[in-house]
Amino acid sequence: MSQDQKARVIPVFIMLLTSVVVFSMLFMMLWGGKPETLPEDREFIIKSTMTIQEFGVQNEISTETLKSVFGLTSQEDLQQTLEQSGLSQEEIVAKTQKTLALASEEAAKNWVKILLKFIAWIGFLVYMFFQLRQGKITPKQRKRFLLAAVVVFGVILGSDPSPMGTVKDAVVLFGKSGVIFPPRLIAFVGMLVGGIILANKFLCSWGCQLGTLQDLIFRINRDQDDRKGIFPQFKVPFVVSNSVRILFLAAIVLGAFIWAIDITELYDPFKIFNPAVLGAFGIIVIGLLLITSLFVYRPWCHFFCPFGLVGWLAEKVSYYKIKVNYDACIACEACAKACPSTVMNAILKQQHTIPDCFACGNCINVCPVNAVHFEKGKRSVPPAGKFA
Repeated sequence: MSQDQKARVIPVFIMLLTSVVVFSMLFMMLWGGKPETLPEDREFIIKSTMTIQEFGVQNEISTETLKSVFGLTSQEDLQQTLEQSGLSQEEIVAKTQKTLALASEEAAKNWVKILLKFIAWIGFLVYMFFQLRQGKITPKQRKRFLLAAVVVFGVILGSDPSPMGTVKDAVVLFGKSGVIFPPRLIAFVGMLVGGIILANKFLCSWGCQLGTLQDLIFRINRDQDDRKGIFPQFKVPFVVSNSVRILFLAAIVLGAFIWAIDITELYDPFKIFNPAVLGAFGIIVIGLLLITSLFVYRPWCHFFCPFGLVGWLAEKVSYYKIKVNYDACIACEACAKACPSTVMNAILKQQHTIPDCFACGNCINVCPVNAVHFEKGKRSVPPAGKFA
């Protein structure tokens, strides 16, 4: 690679991250900066001789919450004692914790912003679906589309909601409080069906604010044809990356259920889009992650993301996916060489477990005989000896 190409990589990388941080802070202030942290457990003042109303006053619990906890039907019911409620003190505390946890989740959400993000996601992903189906994504266009996704879904619309949050935050909330937040469950199912199963990992590919940021950074360190790195880039074996990802999800589950903590709280990389809440440790970890993105394709997605792990399993039944027409294929392996990860080699030869495919379209773009497409149906098996 020329020295001019190498010289531009670092300044462009710094300019991109600086712009993301500065403008994300600006838009967070414009949105009002609602909290995006999970509720903390509380200690309650409780005696069996208290009335329900006294219990509420002593612990600053609203009447609506009390009605939900105790199943009250009238104001007069508030004068019952806790003993008369038929619930033990442990049951009262547990039900109150769960009700408050759900209320806290509800209050923390900016529903206008969330609705706007889902509308934008649907519109953009449908557009990208047809672009990929028609093979129209060139290297320059790919960078523009990724930049658009980072700006809209991350910088403007913030770190929450995110695909990862539908898994990670759900696990943490259930581990800490024993409750499931229904809107998050609905979002997870919608993302999984619409963004993974219908079209192979499409939400991760083109809609996830952190995924597209990592992808864009990786493309900064690529030649103009998007075929190889300007500085060396590395393809980590899938067995390594996926093993780490499984262990990381296990650590999230253990942290939530044993210690009632979110082990990613201090360094959640989605907070790059809400940088005001980051401490020094988080800045260092996220900074290292994004630097790594220059050399390794989507490191958070491959090594750590719990939604990525679930999505990798779901993409096994994806309706639309990258497929190879072996009648037209000339076995040049240009698609596998240009692929930013090891997935296209696995798709092409069908010899190993197929890793995450982020449907970036590189393989379609570089094929000299138009043998690679984004199509529905099962993948074909290559003829014997095709790649001997």
